[in-house]
Amino acid sequence: MTLIFEHAICLEHDMGTGHPERPDRLRAIQLALAEEEFAALERRPAPLASWPQIALVHPQSYIDRVAAAAPRQGRAQLDPDTAMSPASLEAARRAAGAVCGAVDAVMAGQAKNAFCAVRPPGHHAEPERAMGFCIFNSVAIGARHAHVFHDLKRVAVVDFDVHHGNGTQAAFWDDGDLFYGSTHQMPLYPGTGSVSETGSGNIHNFPLPPGAGGVAFRDAFTDGLLPALDAFKPEFLLLSAGFDGHVDDPLAQMRLETEDYAWVSRELLAVAERHCQGRLVSSLEGGYDLAALASAAAAHVRALMAA
Repeated sequence: MTLIFEHAICLEHDMGTGHPERPDRLRAIQLALAEEEFAALERRPAPLASWPQIALVHPQSYIDRVAAAAPRQGRAQLDPDTAMSPASLEAARRAAGAVCGAVDAVMAGQAKNAFCAVRPPGHHAEPERAMGFCIFNSVAIGARHAHVFHDLKRVAVVDFDVHHGNGTQAAFWDDGDLFYGSTHQMPLYPGTGSVSETGSGNIHNFPLPPGAGGVAFRDAFTDGLLPALDAFKPEFLLLSAGFDGHVDDPLAQMRLETEDYAWVSRELLAVAERHCQGRLVSSLEGGYDLAALASAAAAHVRALMAA
């Protein structure tokens, strides 16, 4: 069974007119997942991440700064691309709570896997810095939650967003119990993610050039990322599911199709079967063309349901 974690507050996080990371992104996914083929999904409200859970990745000084910046009205700018509205602090906590709650549910055997249809995204948020539309690093928090509270020795995050997840890489950099693997366009924001960035041997980056399509994307997984993941033998697998490598996406220049996302989802689910008893949790990151986002996210969830 596949669970969906979501929360209405995630629609109220609003960074302003014209911002690409907008509430309509989530509405597009919700509409796609309202189709009859997804009727068997169990939907659960995202819990509120506790401050100790968030502190697994972000130091208290950063948490205090974000909480103090949260506006009662209007918007507060955290970095040039990242703003908070009155609902943003709770939305960011719910996004992180969704991943932790999904980990708990999968570990309890209540479902085989889960998709967290939440925003804001998280993978650019470094331990002490908000950036790139991200406030708290939800997937990194979920991974540390699995590691610390469920006593799992090897936890992996795979990130197929078109932008490199600098925040997750920074959070995992010197912790060999945590694996970070990423395919992403380079050059592109945020400028990190070269092959030479390896942490303690647990960071595996596979940058792709602008214009790369499904063949290059699949080769990066088949020849590099999947063998590295198999060698790590994760006990739990989390995904930073960004769909902005799609050919129709306006923020990058990769040329992936919806079927490429279905393919990579099936491949990662197969890794989870080999090493994790199928345990996998996925959380939404990027994707800014609404039709492409809805199509790719639906293909991703379709693969989860078929696992």
